[in-house]
Amino acid sequence: MSIRIATFNMENLFRRPTAFRIEDPVQRKEILDDFATLVALLDRPLYTDDDKTKIADLIKKHRAYDVDPTDPPPIFVNQARPGKDSGLFKTTGSGKSTRVEVTAKGRFAWAGWAELGQDDFELDVVRNTGRVVSEVDADVLLTVEVEDRLTLERFNTQVLAGALGRRPYPYALLIDGNDPRGIDIGILSRHPITSVRSHLFETDPERPNRRLFSRDCPEFEIQLNGTPLVILGNHLKSKFQDDPELRLAQAKRVAEIYRDAVERTPHVIVGGDLNDDPDSETAAALGATGLRDVMSHRSYSGLPGTHGDCKSERNKLDYLLLSPELWQEVQHVGLETRGIFANGIKSFDTVTSKADEASDHASLYVDVDL
Repeated sequence: MSIRIATFNMENLFRRPTAFRIEDPVQRKEILDDFATLVALLDRPLYTDDDKTKIADLIKKHRAYDVDPTDPPPIFVNQARPGKDSGLFKTTGSGKSTRVEVTAKGRFAWAGWAELGQDDFELDVVRNTGRVVSEVDADVLLTVEVEDRLTLERFNTQVLAGALGRRPYPYALLIDGNDPRGIDIGILSRHPITSVRSHLFETDPERPNRRLFSRDCPEFEIQLNGTPLVILGNHLKSKFQDDPELRLAQAKRVAEIYRDAVERTPHVIVGGDLNDDPDSETAAALGATGLRDVMSHRSYSGLPGTHGDCKSERNKLDYLLLSPELWQEVQHVGLETRGIFANGIKSFDTVTSKADEASDHASLYVDVDL
């Protein structure tokens, strides 16, 4: 039986904080710094008059009281139960004349939290994401950067089946990971997913007070003709605010998880976005296990990268690494780049700019005979 296995950093299948869409790095940093300051102030057990003034100023500055889905504020304070004298603040006036008065005496006097404001999905973008998934038509698709399982299921039924008229996947699974933005790793499958094992709670050996995985390394077990296929989904530490030591520690732990998995079944794949190139220590730590990168297979003749213009191995971030027994069964390897908008990339006719590209990652896939 020939089965196609793919990985795709879908990038747009979650609501992005509005701050992350701001192109000006100075303005973006100001919002994130203000958010960190506000959270720190709100966590104080007692608010001084000076604290209240600073909190009110930040709430007003960023319209953190405003519920407007058409123009969401960059920061929002969710007052879970803002009844009489039970909220953090009250407002008077409207628009530029809005006044904010902090009424809570301290953190334990109100229920709620501050969060970064989020945009809704861009329908054109999500439809283009669906086109990539539809064209690849994998039997098993590892999905990276998805907000939650219900979002994945809505994409499956409303975009793939509804808007594009393709067969929906009967199995869609995702466990929320460690990323506070909701950037998670999921899976869509046409074969039964019999189990999933999470590594959410593992800690960094060098920094035991911190979680090891930026997201998670879920082990998805899929039943195929009596022999299970195990896929280790990954999205290692990004190079934004880089921490190469953490990324390497994550890769070394993934290698250990792989060695354990291959004792249970010879059919194991490590896949996803490793956020590092093939010459990196990250890739070397995984290659030392005997795992083989499908883009090095003789059947592959596409571009060397998977991100941006894909022209260089420096732009290779996405991987499907196969165990030795699976490697022997590879029939074909491909890369679907048409969801990307970049120089030298022939995009779908519906991908007309960076604003509506499906993702800045290509989808990598492999056909294996199982």
